[in-house]
Amino acid sequence: MHLRVTFVAAARSSSLLAERFEDDRPLDQAGWDEVQRAAHELIPLAAAELRYCSPTPRSRATGDALGYAPLAQPALRDCDMGRWRGCTLGEAMAREPQAVDAWLADPRATPHGGESLHSFITRIGGWLDTRPADDGGRVVAVAEPSVVRAALVYALKAPPSTFWNIDVRPLSTATVVGHRGRWHLRLDGEAGVS
Repeated sequence: MHLRVTFVAAARSSSLLAERFEDDRPLDQAGWDEVQRAAHELIPLAAAELRYCSPTPRSRATGDALGYAPLAQPALRDCDMGRWRGCTLGEAMAREPQAVDAWLADPRATPHGGESLHSFITRIGGWLDTRPADDGGRVVAVAEPSVVRAALVYALKAPPSTFWNIDVRPLSTATVVGHRGRWHLRLDGEAGVS
């Protein structure tokens, strides 16, 4: 039995340089504009049998704007960044440079008092592995870019350090096909084409 899970990265809520850890801000105007420009490619994904989203305002708004009517999944929340929540990477670095270096170097480190990168990837993988596995079933999940990166690291069984080498742009898609513990990355020519 194989399941097809397509992740859609949420539209932006700020410029890339102003992105904050666990950012709960809604879509900004640039994000709304991006959704309108990408809608014709992403709307076909609404045909998925199951439609989910991260519980963030921008993920919900992205999914709703695309007509997915997604169900928020607490397990798809962003990484718990503890006391760095709401900070940019630059702000955290200015306050605690050694702690940020340790966090970037060690996937099990939690200098911020929150969730380690390893635990985050494992949590997202656990969500992926518990999706109903009807053969040929399709799922779409609108999520924060970090959630999409974590899902790809898990699906590919890559080392956690790979997380830092995956660039997920707003409204990009990534599809994994498979079942519990056995996932494959699938690259398609267009978002709605099987």
